[in-house]
Amino acid sequence: MKLGAFSVSLNVKDIKVSKIFYERLGFSLFAGDIDQHYVIMKNGNSIIGLFQGMFEQNILTFNPGWDENANALASYDDVRSIQDHLKKHNITLEREVDKNSSGPGSIVLYDPDGNTILIDQHV
Repeated sequence: MKLGAFSVSLNVKDIKVSKIFYERLGFSLFAGDIDQHYVIMKNGNSIIGLFQGMFEQNILTFNPGWDENANALASYDDVRSIQDHLKKHNITLEREVDKNSSGPGSIVLYDPDGNTILIDQHV
């Protein structure tokens, strides 16, 4: 199963302070809008999203259909296919995508320790 690009989405208290901190670690702005309280930052192939006031905890994020530069992949596992696979393996989903839809969609699940996993397809 191919989950696509991986990033960590961090729930931050002050996005401006966090952005400066991660810039000092060598990350640079890749996408987002600080005035909208979110930015995506990169350091090589490492990706982090900084989000202020959008969710309660940190999230492991996968983007089927994208590489680490948000370029569409020619071949990938659609989020609906991933959802079917997870359900067949008795993984409980917090949020599902309509199996009769196509294109963008997302699912949410929790790992055994309660960490949120977002599988978010944009293509």
